[in-house]
Amino acid sequence: MKTRDTLIAVFVVLLIGALAWIWFSPSGLQRAPDISFKNVEGETLSLQQLQQQGRPVLVTFWATSCPGCIKEMPHLIEMYHDLAPRGLEIIGVAMAYDPPNHVMRMREEKNIPYPIVLDIDSAIARAFGEIKLTPSHFLINPNGRIVHHKIGELDMERIRTRILAMLNAPSQG
Repeated sequence: MKTRDTLIAVFVVLLIGALAWIWFSPSGLQRAPDISFKNVEGETLSLQQLQQQGRPVLVTFWATSCPGCIKEMPHLIEMYHDLAPRGLEIIGVAMAYDPPNHVMRMREEKNIPYPIVLDIDSAIARAFGEIKLTPSHFLINPNGRIVHHKIGELDMERIRTRILAMLNAPSQG
């Protein structure tokens, strides 16, 4: 009887430990897609290269016709100005249905400082799981794991706290 109880206890402890690790794992469970894309200036951006540099990346899918996207844009711009010098990268991915001239006009009007990518063939949206709704956001840690996925407007204070934690963490290289 004691052996059986001991085995059950060990199994329960291992199960609880595994579930706790999954729940609290700071590195997330899903890897970000290994993709590269060109921004509107013609520069190639690679998620893998940014990860090799130890940078957290916020990928935000948006559209010029999306009220929530436009509402949060000033907050993303502010966050970029504050945290890009410390290592954050924000990549704005314009949806395939958004006319490029509308995207470029809004980029100029809002003075968006972070890279903007035109996802003309929806390849980036497919790589991130068939993104159809905007805004949709993916926070990727420096290890290349998606640690936060949000459809809808971001809680800016919460996302800033998560990014700061990544920027303040000791290098894992």
